[in-house]
Amino acid sequence: MGVTRRQLLWAGTGIGAAGLLAACSGGDDDGAGASDGQAEKPRPGGTLRVGALGHTSAVTRDPHGTQANESDYLILALVFDTLTVPGAESSTAPRLAASWKSSADLRTWKFTLAEGAAFHDGTPVTPKDVVWSLKRLRGTPSGAARLPGVQAENISAEGADTVVLVSDYANAEFPLMTRFASFVMKEGTKDSEIAKAPGTGPFKLDWFRGGNARLVRNEKWHGGPVHLEAVEVTMFDTPQAMTNALLAGQIDLASNAGAVAARTAKAREDIQVLRRPDDMAMPIVMRTAKGSPFADRRVREAIRLVVDREAMVRQVLSGYGKVANDILGTGDPDFAEDIPQRGRDLAKARRLLAEADFDLSRTYELTTTEDIPGLADSATLFARQAREAGIKVEVVKQESGAFWEKTWKSGDFYTSYWGTNDSVVFYASKTMVSEAGQNEAGWDDPGFDSAYREAIGGTDPKQRAAALRDLQQIEHDRSGYLLWGMADGIDLAASKVRNLPELPGYGRVQLEGVWLR
Repeated sequence: MGVTRRQLLWAGTGIGAAGLLAACSGGDDDGAGASDGQAEKPRPGGTLRVGALGHTSAVTRDPHGTQANESDYLILALVFDTLTVPGAESSTAPRLAASWKSSADLRTWKFTLAEGAAFHDGTPVTPKDVVWSLKRLRGTPSGAARLPGVQAENISAEGADTVVLVSDYANAEFPLMTRFASFVMKEGTKDSEIAKAPGTGPFKLDWFRGGNARLVRNEKWHGGPVHLEAVEVTMFDTPQAMTNALLAGQIDLASNAGAVAARTAKAREDIQVLRRPDDMAMPIVMRTAKGSPFADRRVREAIRLVVDREAMVRQVLSGYGKVANDILGTGDPDFAEDIPQRGRDLAKARRLLAEADFDLSRTYELTTTEDIPGLADSATLFARQAREAGIKVEVVKQESGAFWEKTWKSGDFYTSYWGTNDSVVFYASKTMVSEAGQNEAGWDDPGFDSAYREAIGGTDPKQRAAALRDLQQIEHDRSGYLLWGMADGIDLAASKVRNLPELPGYGRVQLEGVWLR
């Protein structure tokens, strides 16, 4: 139809999930991709053995905690429902919330819960459970980023099936913000009970041991039939170990295995290679706050001019990706393609560094982890490229738990990564506006904040579009991010695995539609 998700939300019509899906696709949207298995009749039963990356030191059972491990997020996303999820036809699709609508001023949002939604112990889900869960989420260190603009006291229940959230400001994109962390637990669940707390998702926890888990089908899931009898999740420290396990037949699916694994497996006729564009951003973060070596915007511009983006994509991603332009949200239908692509310019970089009186005599530490394929390699290659501009960079590899506890959001110079890059304002709200709870670079830019508010809360479509364009230009020119490229998501699967989700980013954890041939 040519109708974008943003046009629907900004129309202020109060359209809910059901109406949105009917307008865009004329059918149901279960989040599963259109692989060749979709044309076959699903066969119920079987256990899907999934490999996912993680480290024992970073394991968490708390659905409202920081999930540094992909294995943890996979388990939590199958056991607990969020209000909304990424969709195939629209960026926001229903999950525990069946529909939603806003007030005319785009500040009050009402979410209607799915009919028949129940916890795994059979207890019906009530608005009070959702309100309690969202208030608990809002009280976490990252709560301001996960529920931007909504204070705990402005979350309430209405009637038997409705949750009301009142934003501090107009926000046409608020449902989009609820996709990843709005996991719902029973009202009053104690911290000591979380490990065994029943969820509402398509699978129930059977057992959990040291990061590994077995989940069994929830026969009464409100979202419809679940084909698999069980899912077994095995945590792997490295993509290579996970890939080897797949090739040896020890697992059926290697989630987010990376480009090297894709090269290894592409000659195997018994292995599927699923490639998801615009999947993973791996930016280098430069702290912009006063006292940082990168506080001067001229220094940040120089750092962005140092990188050879084509070489990064070619060598780090083995060509499984594309060059990026320092703006997060590359899959957004309103991404500003007209902003000129930044290239490498060492002469200009040196000039800017000299103007800013940047100290080239010292060595700057670039902290990274090996949480995802290619992340540490990107830091190493960047350090070599920076040398050509006279910048000495030492790469420091940090263990995952220590990285998220000590470096993330506070380091001067470090790598980060984000999945599901389908919305510019999604990342603006979570990582770049001055009040963002996950403001990785400590960035405070009044012009950016103003453009963000206009982009999500204006009433004039042309004014909103102009604000969104301005927001991206400001991010490109002076943010704390160097986003050199976008990595394709790579999943490897045995040939018997059917109907794998093809959505980018964390859409890949929606395994309820998968079945085994």
